[in-house]
Amino acid sequence: MAAAGGRYRSAGSVGRLRRLPNLRSMSIALHWFLPTYGDSRLIVGGGHGIPAGAAHSDRDASIDYLASIVRAAETFGFTGALIPTGAWCEDAFITAALLARETTSLAFLVAFRPGLVSPTLSAQMAATFARHAPGRILLNVVVGGEAHEQRAFGDHLDKDARYARADEFLDIVTRLWRGETVTTGGRYVSVEEASLATLPNPVPPLYFGGSSAAAGPIAARHANVYLTWGEPPAAVREKIEWIRRLAADEGRTVRFGIRLHTISRDDADEAWAQADKLVAALDEETVRSTQAGLARSQSEGQRRMLALHEANRADGSWHDARRLEIAPNLWAGVGLVRGGAGTALVGSHTEVADRIAEYAQAGIDEFIFSGYPHLEELFWFGEGVVPILRERGLFDGPSTQAAPASIPFVGAAR
Repeated sequence: MAAAGGRYRSAGSVGRLRRLPNLRSMSIALHWFLPTYGDSRLIVGGGHGIPAGAAHSDRDASIDYLASIVRAAETFGFTGALIPTGAWCEDAFITAALLARETTSLAFLVAFRPGLVSPTLSAQMAATFARHAPGRILLNVVVGGEAHEQRAFGDHLDKDARYARADEFLDIVTRLWRGETVTTGGRYVSVEEASLATLPNPVPPLYFGGSSAAAGPIAARHANVYLTWGEPPAAVREKIEWIRRLAADEGRTVRFGIRLHTISRDDADEAWAQADKLVAALDEETVRSTQAGLARSQSEGQRRMLALHEANRADGSWHDARRLEIAPNLWAGVGLVRGGAGTALVGSHTEVADRIAEYAQAGIDEFIFSGYPHLEELFWFGEGVVPILRERGLFDGPSTQAAPASIPFVGAAR
């Protein structure tokens, strides 16, 4: 383990995992992220814990641009694309509905906040999407860790109450999807004779994240996939065991996913040079003001993200990208100016594949990646890392192969 403020030297043979065809009994799933608040060749600030309007970008996240991302993700065999929710980005459900016509098989992992709309309406919206795009709606439950942002939406419950409300909310939604007529009066949510005219087929899986004590039991009761941000593998293993135990008590099993950025290049030095470029564009005041905003967060996951680079901020070593390497190829630099997911896998294509294999060994089934800019980094990852994952038997998502090029009439001319 590295000392506080130190770094790991990932170039070379640290933790290498080569050719592991029997690593998992089931192929991992890959998802990409859609920057509905804008994109850039530099780190785009904003995200969870940052006030609306604080995010900056120099590339407009138009539907045409987002469509280019989702079409590329589909080509590389990705399962889905995560669309965020919050005051700092565009509405996720509307964005997903517009993009569904731009692809044929890619699913949309739509983030939504239980309690901001009724459970009956949420269940109906998902059922409608599933009817017109069967199997292409996944739902990411976001309880909300920022009290000031929740109040902007008219929600004045504290964090523990939001989790309790989510429990009642998800119980109603899943009962409606089973075809029940629901009448219930909970502490936070009440409905009378609620039902759906059309049931979703298949039923959308629920993705759920949360590192606090209140989050675990809710995830265990309702989640199909439990999500974590990109902490070092040892910390991720602890979370997985925690949720597995709670889910077992509920008589359930849960899959696991992780949210990470990525900087993958043909060789490690090139990848770290890109990380250096991202850090070099930051200044002390931008980092300081961002961290002050993130410090207001009630999210335990956000607190854990901030702790990953706390020592580097204290001693000023964050200016050296390599000093932010908190585990082999795991870089905490993104979290300097971005809320939420704050770590990236940085290295050669082989090294990034090694780390994915390591997380898979720890129990991660699904990976949600992104990078700056999102379109270009998707191609670096899709063309560099995905073939290695396929070769190792870790990933078997469908792919679109380009037809071999040919020059007309050349053969006849000889």
